[in-house]
Amino acid sequence: MSATEHAPTPSEYIGHHLGHLANSHEQQTALVDMSYINYDTIIWSVVCGLAAILLMYLASRKATSGVPGRFQCAVEMVVEMVNDQAKSIVHGNVSFIAPMALTIFVWVSLMNAMDFLPVDLFSVWLFPLLGLDPEMHHRVVPTADLNGTLGISVGVFALMMYYSIKIKGAGGFIKELCTAPFGPMMFPANIALNLVEYAAKTFSLGMRLFGNMFAGELLFLLIALLGAYSHFGGVGQIIAGSVWAIFHILIVFLQAFIFMMLTLVYMGQSHEAH
Repeated sequence: MSATEHAPTPSEYIGHHLGHLANSHEQQTALVDMSYINYDTIIWSVVCGLAAILLMYLASRKATSGVPGRFQCAVEMVVEMVNDQAKSIVHGNVSFIAPMALTIFVWVSLMNAMDFLPVDLFSVWLFPLLGLDPEMHHRVVPTADLNGTLGISVGVFALMMYYSIKIKGAGGFIKELCTAPFGPMMFPANIALNLVEYAAKTFSLGMRLFGNMFAGELLFLLIALLGAYSHFGGVGQIIAGSVWAIFHILIVFLQAFIFMMLTLVYMGQSHEAH
């Protein structure tokens, strides 16, 4: 049987690359299912988090009061940008919120940037080299997994609730929950509306990032198919992949910036009374 007959179809190729290294061979079908654990999402999220910590540590260690180098200058620009945004949005103490926003921006940027790795890096090159099964599912972009992005957004929601109670007090928070925006006589509608608003903020924050990164990952897979299933061959794949990768640089950092800005907006709303 020829190698062509063994080659996967486009749908099989894409389906394989969209599968997760998980604790179950079955694909997750429900939006919330705590029995599924996507090991690849957890591993690469932790790796990117450690890389972000190392990056910030090196920047602080090599910081000098003299003429800064390129790396220090870039880090200082990012830190100043995040700090200015935090002060302009959050009307209160930002000693914790600004570093938190910086952490989110750097962490999400690194997780998004994993999308620049070749789509067949693991299944075609690294897995056979390490003696692992090339057919094993593995996804390297944590933010292209809805579980990963919703996990971060749930953490943002927890901080939003913490600051709402801390700034307004438990009584003030409950009062606002029951009386805003229609007044005390409409407290059932107020509670329902506020709960829907909290849920919408949390889900939209995670799903916006997931949707953009998933679409970018899918487009990289479609470009990878050009080499095998089109008349353009490898040349077309290289050209199209390079063009999309250059454009994707904007998406990677823009989505991290939007996620950080929305987090700051939610933190700012937690400091304000209706």
